[in-house]
Formats: sequence, structure tokens, C-alpha cells
Amino acid sequence: MDDLKREALSLFLEKTYREYHKRELVHPDPLEFLYRYERSADIEMVGLISSSLAYGRVAQILKSVDSVLGKLGDSPLDFVCNSSRSRIVRSFKGFKHRFTTGKQLASMLWGAGRLVCKFGSLEKCFMEGMKERDENLVPAITNFVGNLEEQAETPMDFLLPSPEKKSACKRFNLYLRWMVRRDDVDPGPWNNVSRSKLLVPLDTHMYSIARALGLTRRKSADLQTAIEITESLAKVDPEDPVRFDFSLTRFGIRDDIPIPDWAPESMRAVN
Repeated sequence: MDDLKREALSLFLEKTYREYHKRELVHPDPLEFLYRYERSADIEMVGLISSSLAYGRVAQILKSVDSVLGKLGDSPLDFVCNSSRSRIVRSFKGFKHRFTTGKQLASMLWGAGRLVCKFGSLEKCFMEGMKERDENLVPAITNFVGNLEEQAETPMDFLLPSPEKKSACKRFNLYLRWMVRRDDVDPGPWNNVSRSKLLVPLDTHMYSIARALGLTRRKSADLQTAIEITESLAKVDPEDPVRFDFSLTRFGIRDDIPIPDWAPESMRAVN
């Protein structure tokens, strides 16, 4: 990318961030459920639930997450940590969110509760897989999913896929954005993970936007593409490249936000 194109991209990204990175533009987004809780331990558990179910139609996502949280009471962490596996399974008998069954969700919750008991928090479990030399958080994600599967005694498969299976890990990278970044939009209860190592949560819509902006030329929305897009954004903000994710995705999540007149012409084809 030459200097003129980089400058134009930087101006567009920064203006989009100023215009759309606002709390009042969160709905409809499963991130909004995290605002219900004040305790960091509850926020990280609710974030795991909300991000894991963040696939399919947004109306159904919100309905499913709200249904799950309604069964967990005032403190989702306390419910998960103080319940037997059989109680959690019973609580979600009959639950279904597209490909995710109540049994699969219960296994994830049980495993997450065991991780908290073992490490003290989900953040501390995640940090166990971090190395200073790692360029991004892919190794830590792989380690976390492995730990969760070990405690759950079942593969997470689609609910929480691992980078080892070449997944772009969109939903877990979304979870990490919520946990690590701290501002008016992202609650950021974690304190020990660098924003500079986050990866863009890549789905097909974000992939279309990234292609239109010249952030990647790759042909598929895979993990390597997520890395390449993040590296392109890091040329604009090396300390916090993923801060542009929320504002860019408002164009797809909210019907009342069209592509602005000041967007590059290449963005016109993005729905």
C-alpha cells in the first residue's frame, strides 16, 4: 500500500471510528448483554456465552443469549461454579440455537466453571498460553480451547473452534476484543493482555469490507486473512488495530447506518 492510499485509508478509518464508535449504536449486538453486570468475573463469563452464540440471525442471537442468562440468575459465575454438571445440563434441556444444543452449551459452561476453579479466572487461564514472543494471540487461543475441552471432557467443535482446525475463530476473537479493550463500547475487564496482539473478528461481512478497503487480497475468510487484515489496520494504529472493528461493522449490523458519502467508492458494493 503506497503512502497516499494509506493516508486515505487512515482518514476513512478514523472518521468512521469518531462517527460510529458509540455506546448508543451497540444494539442489536450481543455485546449489550455484558453491560448488565458490574463484576469482572460475571462479565467474562457472560462474554463467553454471548460471543459463542453470536452466529446466525441477530434477532435469534439476542433471544438465545437472553434465554441463557435468564437461567443463570444474578451472577452467572456463581451459578456455573456452584452447580453440579447434572444441574447445568437440566437447566438447558431443550435449549437450541441453530447448531448448538443445550447439552453442548452445558458442557461449555461446566468446563468454564472448572477453569475458574483451577486458575482463578478465565483471564488467568488464557494468560497461561501467552508468550512474550508471540506476535498475536493465536497460541493462547489454542491453549485456552484445549484447557476448556479438557475440563468439559468433550470437544467444543463449532461452539468454540480452535485455530488448530484452521478456523478464523471469529467469535472468540470477538470475545477477546470485549475482554481486552476498555472504552465506552468494550467493557475490558481483563488487565494483562495487550490490545496490540488482538485479531480482527472475521466473518463474511467484515471480510467484504476489508476487501473493499484493500486490507487484504486473500480469497477466503480464514485465520491467515484475519491476521493479514489486522496487520493492515496496525499500519494505522499499531497499539490498538482492532479498535476499528466495531465502527466498521455497524454498516452491516444496523439498518439505519448506510455506507457514508465520504467512504471510498469501493465500499459501495458492500451490503
